[in-house]
Amino acid sequence: MTAKPIELLEDVLDSDNLARAWKRVKANKGAPGIDGVTMEDFPTHARAHWPAVRKQIREGRYQPQAVRRVEIPKHGGGKRLLGIPTIMDRVIQQAIAQVLTPIFDPTFSESSYGFRPGRNAHQAIRQVQATVKEGRNIAVDIDLAKFFDTVNHDVLMNLLVRTIADKRLLCLIGRYLRAGVLVGEHIKPSEVGTPQGGPLSPLLANVLLHQLDRELERRGHRFARYADDLIILVRSPRAAQRVMQSITRYLETVLQLQVNLAKSKVAPMSESAFLGFTIKGKKVRWTDKALADFKHRIKKLTARNWGVSMEYRLKKLGQYVRGWTGYFGISQYYRPVPELDEWIRRRIRMCYWKQWRWPRTKIKNLLALGVSLKSAIQHGVSSKSYWQMSRTPVINQAISNVWLQEQGLLSVKDLWCKAQGYTGRKRKTLSSEPTC
Repeated sequence: MTAKPIELLEDVLDSDNLARAWKRVKANKGAPGIDGVTMEDFPTHARAHWPAVRKQIREGRYQPQAVRRVEIPKHGGGKRLLGIPTIMDRVIQQAIAQVLTPIFDPTFSESSYGFRPGRNAHQAIRQVQATVKEGRNIAVDIDLAKFFDTVNHDVLMNLLVRTIADKRLLCLIGRYLRAGVLVGEHIKPSEVGTPQGGPLSPLLANVLLHQLDRELERRGHRFARYADDLIILVRSPRAAQRVMQSITRYLETVLQLQVNLAKSKVAPMSESAFLGFTIKGKKVRWTDKALADFKHRIKKLTARNWGVSMEYRLKKLGQYVRGWTGYFGISQYYRPVPELDEWIRRRIRMCYWKQWRWPRTKIKNLLALGVSLKSAIQHGVSSKSYWQMSRTPVINQAISNVWLQEQGLLSVKDLWCKAQGYTGRKRKTLSSEPTC
């Protein structure tokens, strides 16, 4: 079905739609683009420039500014390239996305979960889990190489033309795709790709990859996709190899995308990862890599040489632990949870001991926390390392679990139990259960 040709651009430029777009962009915060206009400056900037920009858009003359290239490290090594548009262009892109999402989203696959209203990664994981329980436990894990950087503009625009008849809006979207990237002091043309960092890119990615979803459904495959993360589940390794070859061929020839053969693989779901999770014994678990990343981040937040107050340290630690558990708390593997709490508490005790630093301060604080004078002096003048001292019974008695909780230290176990829905009596039994 083709959208009405005249109304779409006017819907984009509607004052209420633009107000909602600005509110969303402002809430997402973010750095300025190449024009240097910040979030604080934008209202004044918009009052001065928006009338001219709106006229140019209506007349088909508006030229978006190039995006600012930003490199951020990836967990597995390497760099992810982000393109940061100007705030003006972010607002316009968001306004376009708000108009096009209700048109495109209802047509998308039920197995697509990324960047869609009312859908999230946890739902994708639950679908994979349900499919594994049906006996489809061999995973075809296809990795798209630098997906957002390799989107073919012609393929994407041909798909958009099938639904959008407003040529002015199509022209505007095309210009955003070709806006270019500021690299150093020079603007590099954008011949392919849709830069990560723009509000319109996720929707455009789903428009393109919806063709893949349709092809998988046409062939009767069971799968889950979150943006460019895809897992297909079949019953046998032989079938999985056939699917890997045929879908790779489809992606490279029809959609003009690149498959990373080095990272793509066929394996049991228990040996595969999807969105940071795996399925072992039909139960959801976080991956070893996800746990290693968590510990690495905790070590940074509890580093002895981080010269911040304990109040600030506990605040930042709490924010990270709450966010991490909010996502990974659906893991049904309980055994490592208490161990994580013990390890974090020990690292915090080490931080307190380092912060107290001088023997007189250590003795004073130990006495205040109920340690006898003799034990306080013995420990206060000890030459053992901070890490060794954090494990001693006296330090554990003084800097107790209850006291740490009163200072604001969050418990991974408490957050995990909340995520699992465990309360009361059932929750108490977990201390003796290796798995749930």
